[in-house]
Amino acid sequence: MTLKSNSSLSKDLSLMLYDSDDYNVIIYVGKNPNIKEFRAHSNILRARSPYFKGALSDLWIKNRNNNNMIEFKKPNINPDVFEIILEYIYTGEVNLTKKSGENILALLIASDELLLDELFELVQDYLIKRSIWVEQNFVLVLHTIYKLSRCKKLQDHCIESICADPQLFFTSKEFLSLDKGILYYLLKRDDLAIEEIILWDYLIDWGTMRNPSLRHRKNRKTKWSNTNFETLKETLSRFIPLIRFSEISSADFFDRVRPFKPMIPNYIYEEIMEYHMKNALPKTTFFLPPRTGNIQKIESFIIKQKQLNIIINWIDKKNSDYNRNKVDGCYNFDLIYRKSRDKNDEIRDRFADKGPVLILIKELSGKIFGGYNPIGWCKNIRNEYLSTKESFIFSFENNKDTKEMEIEIGRVINSLYAIYDYSRKEVNFGKGDLKLKYDKLTSSDSGVYGHLKKNNNRDEYEVEEIEAFSVSITL
Repeated sequence: MTLKSNSSLSKDLSLMLYDSDDYNVIIYVGKNPNIKEFRAHSNILRARSPYFKGALSDLWIKNRNNNNMIEFKKPNINPDVFEIILEYIYTGEVNLTKKSGENILALLIASDELLLDELFELVQDYLIKRSIWVEQNFVLVLHTIYKLSRCKKLQDHCIESICADPQLFFTSKEFLSLDKGILYYLLKRDDLAIEEIILWDYLIDWGTMRNPSLRHRKNRKTKWSNTNFETLKETLSRFIPLIRFSEISSADFFDRVRPFKPMIPNYIYEEIMEYHMKNALPKTTFFLPPRTGNIQKIESFIIKQKQLNIIINWIDKKNSDYNRNKVDGCYNFDLIYRKSRDKNDEIRDRFADKGPVLILIKELSGKIFGGYNPIGWCKNIRNEYLSTKESFIFSFENNKDTKEMEIEIGRVINSLYAIYDYSRKEVNFGKGDLKLKYDKLTSSDSGVYGHLKKNNNRDEYEVEEIEAFSVSITL
């Protein structure tokens, strides 16, 4: 029988780090004026890190001070980050809860350099889970990790997140400083879910801001000289063939692409013109096929693109994280009611004869509830239960962080009681499983739908906003 006492071992080694006088290594970390001295034991460093095993062997004889201490310098690592690393080396533990996103990212890079494989994987996984910070700092993260082959997991997470919901990324100020290699890779992606004309506009802005001579002329393109266009052409020449011009409407082409004719290669421009004027297929191979990333739109103040994608997957009876492609159906969501815009009385009549309806409800805490009725409501109240196997209710919580967002769906279990249609002032899924009346939302567990978790065991919620959309599929 093997007995283990890892906790006491970790505690004892921690004491060696912070309360020991037999250290034989002094490490100077950081750059002026932020240099910090760390004391450590060469045997522990060499045992725990292949990097230190090699480095300290070379320095064993060479870099000793008058007290016979090995002196070592690491100017490229932040002292706060190195303190985390040293504690991990001694104890095998790391607590990142209160660490800044910048320091955690720096820890990832430092652990890669010091060949601390386990720590590297732990930090990479932690950053992926801490997606709200990563999403707010995509450019910083990508610039830091893009050329590190071992960061592929985090690279893929960033790129796939951007492709699925590009709006936040492309509208950030940091986008204008994005490395050209990363931008090129994004534009090559077939699954980048963005309208091509909008992507063109962002590309023009990016190229303009990279040239100081063009920045002050950004909003006066009609007065650009040939030299100005040549400057922009030189910057964007490798990107222009990646634009799917066939996906840009004739009107948008005329208004937003044509003004940049001087910077578009003539053979490309002529084929674009022929395509729009004669609907002629291109003679060359530069025309790329439409992107496969489905761009589903909804005019909502309540949900974001990722939540819309999840709801569409539920409508199609797919898993929440299913990645949609060009063979999947596209949906139209037409706003038919918004509480802050429309009157709140007889809410049900707003949905009458609109076909399938998606209802979104935001309560005061920020939690989102909703329901999908695939059969819709008729103008005349039926005073009965309506049967359907396709309806569902749902909730989203922790809405600001789409990776750690709590997602719940309650599909209909007893389809005979799916929708209760008996009042012009109420919308009722099941036997009160999700019921909306004026500014009150109630939720119960009748067994008609899968149960949604309650906030602090509450059954009733104050409503901040309500939206309803008629839903139709575009084949």
